[in-house]
Amino acid sequence: MARVGLYFGSFNPIHNGHLIIAQHMLNEGPFDEIWFVVSPQNPFKEQKDLLPQNIRFEMVKAAVDGNHQFRAMDTEFRLPVPSFTIQTLEHLLEKSSNSFSIVMGSDNLPRLHEWKDIDKLCSLTDFHVYNRSGSELKCSVPQAKITAYTAPFLDISATHIRSLLQQNKSIRYLVPEAVREMLTAQGFGQ
Repeated sequence: MARVGLYFGSFNPIHNGHLIIAQHMLNEGPFDEIWFVVSPQNPFKEQKDLLPQNIRFEMVKAAVDGNHQFRAMDTEFRLPVPSFTIQTLEHLLEKSSNSFSIVMGSDNLPRLHEWKDIDKLCSLTDFHVYNRSGSELKCSVPQAKITAYTAPFLDISATHIRSLLQQNKSIRYLVPEAVREMLTAQGFGQ
């Protein structure tokens, strides 16, 4: 049985900041593995500017290739949309004997009370939270089991990367080279 950190995201696209945070959580947390769960649609985000889910998944696979402690997961592709964490967690618990925790940024804590079936989710898992610029470690759900981490602050965002791509500017060093090559092959950026 492995201790797995579930790192959910649209990964639109995955970038070096995601990978550095995941490695930091492996180094500092109790995890044997980090699974990057690619979400087809986050219920709190609009779907505009979202690359097709299969392309995002392939980019995550390419980004984590070679790290045996990272895994790309397309589990939510076979679950109802929008993606709800509780449904994904229940599905994974049904299929696996692993122990699961949620890895997330502190910017998610103020809205945690809005997550579907949050009481049930809190009874099934705990939350490993890394600090994000501009947000505090204030949780809106008192019963949530939170472990906080001071992670490196990296001002890299998928939104900024998409903006650079739209301007036909380089994203080199912001994303893994394999991801940059995939985006270029899809007709995005250089």
